[in-house]
Amino acid sequence: MTSFARRAERLKPSAIREFLSLATNPDITSFAGGYPDPTLFPVDELHKVYDALLTPENTSALQYTASDGIPELRALVADRLTADGMPCAADDVLITQGGQQGLDLTAKLFLDAGDVVVTERPTFLGALIAFDPCEPAYRSVPMDDEGMDTVALEEVLRTTDRVKLVYTVPDFQNPTGRTMSLERRRHLVELAERYDVVVLEDTPYRELRYEGERLPTIRSLDPNGRVVHLGSFSKILVPGLRLGWALAEPEVRDKLALLKLAADTQNGTLNMRATTAYLTGFDVDAHVADMLPTYRHKRDLMLATMEEHFPPGTSWTRAEGGLFTWVTFPESLDLAAFQRDVLIPRAGVILVPGAPFFSERPEAHHARMSFSGVPDDRLVAGVRAMGALLAEALA
Repeated sequence: MTSFARRAERLKPSAIREFLSLATNPDITSFAGGYPDPTLFPVDELHKVYDALLTPENTSALQYTASDGIPELRALVADRLTADGMPCAADDVLITQGGQQGLDLTAKLFLDAGDVVVTERPTFLGALIAFDPCEPAYRSVPMDDEGMDTVALEEVLRTTDRVKLVYTVPDFQNPTGRTMSLERRRHLVELAERYDVVVLEDTPYRELRYEGERLPTIRSLDPNGRVVHLGSFSKILVPGLRLGWALAEPEVRDKLALLKLAADTQNGTLNMRATTAYLTGFDVDAHVADMLPTYRHKRDLMLATMEEHFPPGTSWTRAEGGLFTWVTFPESLDLAAFQRDVLIPRAGVILVPGAPFFSERPEAHHARMSFSGVPDDRLVAGVRAMGALLAEALA
């Protein structure tokens, strides 16, 4: 019998990954994964980029390179972050394997077993997967339409020992789609300073705003370097590149880079060179702007179809951006059991039951539904079928 390390006891299958194998079945309609719409990928532009790189004159694109990311890409990311109110240079940026690696590295850097991570309630499941091997304890604070309740957060910080991290997805949160208000962003920074904690700001959806006012990042409001800011190219370019970034104070950034060196040596040189060429030769902001009407339409279509077909007693969030809505059902309904026993076999529809998104005291009567990657006709048919089965189950 293999004697695993104690941390291995907390390694569990992802609730999302368990369903993604079903998503490849053409008879299944998937609202589960937060997949971008593949019809919006800049395939022609990327084809030109890779064709230009894969020549005998560019063999350096296939070679080892800097562990923290090629300087040209770090400089381009730094320019974008500076334009977003976070003045920085290339040496302040670490290129990561998507946003997920930023979560993993930050947890490894700051968390000892028994340290406390404060999360939103609910929170991003992928963050919990990244944090769990470090054996933290969790405290969660509720959310409303202004995002994390920072008054409740203050009470947790006041009464809880060993809080190391406050984790938040402030823009179009995964899974709820909610956005933290400016007042609460400022309050969070004040609390981080007063209680000597680090804020981990995760922003993969930030640029997918369909309506409303763009708010400053938490990092931009932080005068003392307590915020580690993570971002990703997955939603604004393509997820298959597996490229993200971390912005942090020099001491933190350098230690994250050492942890990354231990984990994977470097990101793929070819993909970093290709992304650099794309950002240099094409207008990524125009590409994002072109995507937004499609995602706004899909959001509106899902919400309108739920309004028409979901039974009384259900409610959902209306995100100003991002890829998700959070649906709440009567407490009598266990979404995991309903999906397993009814929704998949009778309607061929999958979503993500809400319980795994809670860092403590899970609630089973919620679901995260993604509208982004589903064609319109299948979206409507899937929501309509789900509504009929819900009405039957709740009768």
